[in-house]
Amino acid sequence: MGKPILKYEAGQVAQAFEQTTDSGDQTTYAASFSPISNKSGFEPTIAPYGVLTGGVATVDTGTNDSVTIAALTLKMPAATGADANGDISVSSGNLVALRGATTDTHRITSLTVDATGALAAVAGTDHTAFSETRGATGGPPYIPVGSVEIGQVRFTSITSADVDSAEIFQVVGTHQERSDFPVYASDYGAGEITFADALPTTHTAGVSKKVYIKGSTPLFSAVPNVSDWVAAKASYSVNSVDTYDGPVGSSSSSLGQGSFTFQAVDGISDALVKEESETLWFKYQPDRDSSFPLQYTQ
Repeated sequence: MGKPILKYEAGQVAQAFEQTTDSGDQTTYAASFSPISNKSGFEPTIAPYGVLTGGVATVDTGTNDSVTIAALTLKMPAATGADANGDISVSSGNLVALRGATTDTHRITSLTVDATGALAAVAGTDHTAFSETRGATGGPPYIPVGSVEIGQVRFTSITSADVDSAEIFQVVGTHQERSDFPVYASDYGAGEITFADALPTTHTAGVSKKVYIKGSTPLFSAVPNVSDWVAAKASYSVNSVDTYDGPVGSSSSSLGQGSFTFQAVDGISDALVKEESETLWFKYQPDRDSSFPLQYTQ
């Protein structure tokens, strides 16, 4: 068995924007690369599809069945015209919603931005009543994969007329997809993004909106003359408080600081010393001649 070795993040390899993979619960999405660097200047960009700013829908007075969409910005890394951060800007424009036919008076039209960065109306199937089930008759339509829903128009009459403001819906999470909703937590070690709530399966074939990520993976270099490695790890405590209605329990956790002893050459010119105050990955291998087991700590 070889001697232990400790390596530090001495460089980075850029990873281009990619679509993450849904774990199957529409909550956790994984990148193809990990761990992900969080060193200053190399922080990852996490890009759930959705509206960033603007996009308010209002009545297009004087034009039957039409609404005006205000200029907006969206997070859509794979869309035509997206910048290096995955953002696109869409100019204001008008969209026409479709009404029902004959006795099927109820129809929902989704207002979207498609994969080309253009405003697009997607009509649902008309019915005698509304449904909240995607793709159902009377329900909101499935949105093409790669599009973003910015609102809905819901008609209950087949007679063409100005849209009523009460027929326009833009509730976040129900009628509109935002990039910052729901909130999420990032696990840079595993290369995973976990949302607080499952993403709605509102797109064609019952899939969720796209979640993209770009970042960097670390390049490791050995720390010379090192000893006494201690990995950062969580500690847990449980408390109980007696009340008149019985004990009330609580728990908490805290992350302990990792440490090691390093024999520097002069404490100034050492490559590792120059990285002081940076957020870096460290990789510890109890056997330097074997790829596994290993331990990552940041």
